Amino acid sequence: MQHWAPLLLMLVFPVLGSLYQLVNQPTDNVYSLVTPLDQATPFIKYFALPYGVWIFYIYVCIVYFFFKDRPSFYRSILLYTVCALTCYVIYLVFQTTVPRPVVVGDDPFAMLMRFIYKRDQPFNCFPSIHCFSSYMVMRMIWQSPARNRKNVSLITGMSLLIILSTLFIKQHVIMDVIGAIALVEIYNFLFIKLPALHKNKVAAERREFQA
Repeated sequence: MQHWAPLLLMLVFPVLGSLYQLVNQPTDNVYSLVTPLDQATPFIKYFALPYGVWIFYIYVCIVYFFFKDRPSFYRSILLYTVCALTCYVIYLVFQTTVPRPVVVGDDPFAMLMRFIYKRDQPFNCFPSIHCFSSYMVMRMIWQSPARNRKNVSLITGMSLLIILSTLFIKQHVIMDVIGAIALVEIYNFLFIKLPALHKNKVAAERREFQA
């Protein structure tokens, strides 16, 4: 039982989800980061499928890290939490929106699109939570000692598909993606790279002193 106890850390996800509902409301000032490239990007309702399975995908990746690379499991929980909380603060002071197209048709993809639009209001777009979390698990597998050609290809491919889906279903714009990637890189450096550099420096100094 004790072996499975760390999985309880994943309870932070519903807590963060509840906090998100508190900030998923329009404010007095709402900005737009839409560029001409975003305007030229077509709306493709079929991308609703990868967008819709996003949170289940993130859960699967983190549980995979739990079994294959425990440090990456803890790092993923940490990075997701600090990135999500940072997003919430940004949403409170710099809220952005993305114009949505009218969804027509009664096919499964059109119905899924309308469900997505109804469930998630067109606010709080920068940075994108879908994008930062998808990029995060991709970043984790890239630097994991458990990486191999298969898991790197699967996680990288699925993460990129979800990131692209945010653009093609007009839920986010390019700046939302860039902001999400920058957020992960900043915290990855602060919480993972920087401590590792310090640890290596201390170890080198210790070896030099012992020599």
